[in-house]
Amino acid sequence: MAQVDDKLKDYEIRKEGEAEILLHKRNAVFYNPVQVHNRDMSIAVLRTFVAKRKEEHEALVDKRNTSHEKNKQSETSSQNGEDASTGQQDEMDVVCEKELNKAEDQIDDLSKEATKPSWKVTRELKPPLVLEALAATGLRSLRYAREVEGLGKVVALDNDKASVEDCKRNIKFNGASATSEVEAYLVDARIHMLMHPKEFDVVDLDPYGSPSIFLDSAVQAVADGGLLMCTATDMAVLCGTNGEVCYSKYGSFPTKGKYCHEMALRILLASIESHANRYKRYIVPVLSVFMDFYIRVFVRVFTSASEIKNTPLKLSYIYQCVGCDSFHLQCLARTVPKKNNGVKHVPAIGPVVPQECSDCGKKFNVGGPIWSAPIHDQDWELHDIPLFFSLHNIAGTVKCTSPSLVMFRSAVLNAGYRISSTHVNPLGVKSDAPWDVIWDIMRCWVKNHPIKEQPRDTPGTAILSKSPKLEANFSRAVAALSKAQAKKIKRFLPNPERHWGPKVRAGRKITSKHVSLLGPEAINGAVNGGGDCHKEGNGAAAPDNTAPEPEGIKEVVENEPSIKRQKTSDEPASEP
Repeated sequence: MAQVDDKLKDYEIRKEGEAEILLHKRNAVFYNPVQVHNRDMSIAVLRTFVAKRKEEHEALVDKRNTSHEKNKQSETSSQNGEDASTGQQDEMDVVCEKELNKAEDQIDDLSKEATKPSWKVTRELKPPLVLEALAATGLRSLRYAREVEGLGKVVALDNDKASVEDCKRNIKFNGASATSEVEAYLVDARIHMLMHPKEFDVVDLDPYGSPSIFLDSAVQAVADGGLLMCTATDMAVLCGTNGEVCYSKYGSFPTKGKYCHEMALRILLASIESHANRYKRYIVPVLSVFMDFYIRVFVRVFTSASEIKNTPLKLSYIYQCVGCDSFHLQCLARTVPKKNNGVKHVPAIGPVVPQECSDCGKKFNVGGPIWSAPIHDQDWELHDIPLFFSLHNIAGTVKCTSPSLVMFRSAVLNAGYRISSTHVNPLGVKSDAPWDVIWDIMRCWVKNHPIKEQPRDTPGTAILSKSPKLEANFSRAVAALSKAQAKKIKRFLPNPERHWGPKVRAGRKITSKHVSLLGPEAINGAVNGGGDCHKEGNGAAAPDNTAPEPEGIKEVVENEPSIKRQKTSDEPASEP
């Protein structure tokens, strides 16, 4: 035991879930403990996907077998009808016909016997193949292999030599089971995905910053019906601080609003859909989440040349009022019926708003396009209502004290509309009520809770100058409490520790300006010791400072993945 301790004295063992990794005390391979929530959530989604995939395969097998049985019964009944009609022929013709049918039946029986497995035994469902495009320490791949049952190979890629060395070391450290299930390769993930089209059932993208440069190859590498998991941490870009950069990376121009984090999700989904459409593919969002300092989407990728025609119906432009919180969506297209009972896609009729806001009289900013179709499948949130507004913000617009969330929800429900919370913001509200109803509720609230006189040129004054057409009822409605509130479940938890957030980008020297990210203790240690920050997996170029490998942990370098389902004669014999 003393010898083992001596060999690992320069390493720190980090345990997360069922996996353990070795981190060299002087090494710089990127590792962020904050992403534990990301990895936990991904494991939960991956388990559900594996079970769903199996159910869909079994349903397809049953459907094919049932269809064949029906066809077989139909052929039998048809033959019986033909046999009955032959009774009108003379006896000699009947005998000849029976002998001929008998001979044909014998031939058919031989043919069916030879081809019997082709319809009754459908191709066996192979375990799903998983690709982690930017592995770094390999912790995520190891957790997938150890915590998700029913997986096939897990392929971990990185184009940074130090990261791949650490990844392979950690695979060995986790024992024989991990060695047999996880493979690590030094390769550019984009090239690898392009060389293996539709081969991986699951592709995981978790880069430092924007995933935009990986999306085109990722949507090609996912098998039909497979799962693409994608993270983006460049929230300043996606939330509107650098709109021109967002457009160059994602093809969408953001608008500023309290809904900015949900808008970031919808911009990313629209970008993935755009890349997929180029290859006659489309996405179906499973789960889309903003948490901590990043967004994470889980989408399934399918192939259909006809279905991609509906993409313009899933995208919209945003009209955001610069004076109040009112916003409106303009869909890109609409459908009109055709003579043959089909539909034709034509440009949408617009604009959906006048030149000036009908509530406060101010102008509109235009942004988008964004994904305006459902972004996930959860019954506690209005998944068919894009974006949300903040209750405190609309109260701030009219300069009044804010009604309680329960009272506001009750007023909307009593008016005959739907309303729910959002996972993005504790005070965020989703509703299918139009903005004139929302402002009528606030007008009624201000009427019962008078405010001081405001300047005439403010948006709030313009809104309150109009008489409400709706008399709001603030009596508590039965459904005013969300499911989480009714069950007293906390949905927005505090950070587990101080400085819980993103880390410094790979290759950058830690200085005093990073104190808000890392804390004064880490800054003092780095500045006094002259240390650099962590190195990013698959990230920026940096000096090769690979940590020495402890004795007893041998590394086996394999030249080629062993998980290829098909191999053509022109494929290279090894990975670049």
